[in-house]
Amino acid sequence: MALSFTSIQSSSFCCLFFFSCALFVIAPPRVEARYHPTSSVASLVSEDLYNSIFLHKDDSACPAKGFYNYSSFIEATACFPKFGRVGTIDTRKREIAAFLAQISHETTGGWAAAPDGPYAWGLCFKEEISPQSDYCDSTNKQWPCVPGKSYKGRGPIQISWNFNYGPAGEAIGFDGLNNPDLVVNDSIIAYKTALWFWMTERKPKPSCHDVMVGKYRPTRADRAANRTIGFGLVTNIINGGLECGTGTSDARVNDRIGFFQRYAKIFNVDVGPNLDCAYQKSF
Repeated sequence: MALSFTSIQSSSFCCLFFFSCALFVIAPPRVEARYHPTSSVASLVSEDLYNSIFLHKDDSACPAKGFYNYSSFIEATACFPKFGRVGTIDTRKREIAAFLAQISHETTGGWAAAPDGPYAWGLCFKEEISPQSDYCDSTNKQWPCVPGKSYKGRGPIQISWNFNYGPAGEAIGFDGLNNPDLVVNDSIIAYKTALWFWMTERKPKPSCHDVMVGKYRPTRADRAANRTIGFGLVTNIINGGLECGTGTSDARVNDRIGFFQRYAKIFNVDVGPNLDCAYQKSF
């Protein structure tokens, strides 16, 4: 499960938080990548393609049936103008595939013998089942918990904890601390929170976006911790404390990779290097 946050406002509200995102591709160091402001994610992900990726999201067995619709995804991406719009066409497709893979793992309803395979069951859940706590960090005074509210995992990337709901809501335009349930009541809000998490740098962690488009340059600390650029580093950003640095392949990491490999094939792009984070120290 990843961290947590939320969003409200009307579906036409777009955050202004991300205009300083990536300008480089995963190519040679210091090579500036072109930003494509007139392009759109919809030009790379049609509704038919979206539905072919998430074959079973609207099955009756999925608690999120009918929630994660294509139009909400596309409308939410319009609020994050660098998502899927930086770099070569392959770089752009690879970032989208990586994002969809990570949210698929976080919301999966699949199992080994599932119809169409385990990687056809993303977006089956919209909130954490049987959370172990309210995910309240009482030591965080900047984003204090509201009594009676739970900051459990919600939405496509299962954002959790008050220190994520608060800033996500502020960036997107809603009261995340007082109204965390909005993430499971409005699909546009849900997708905006996932994209907020994807696009946001939290030092010493880079943003997932910067990693996937090649803007991020590993620091000396990263090199010492074997944190190499690739999909594995994105997993480390999202849930490295539980899944990375074990020295052996983690089943959860392998599930993320399985989704990514399937989606990359659908987009007709390679997955790039360093898929795993088994030997990466977590942040």
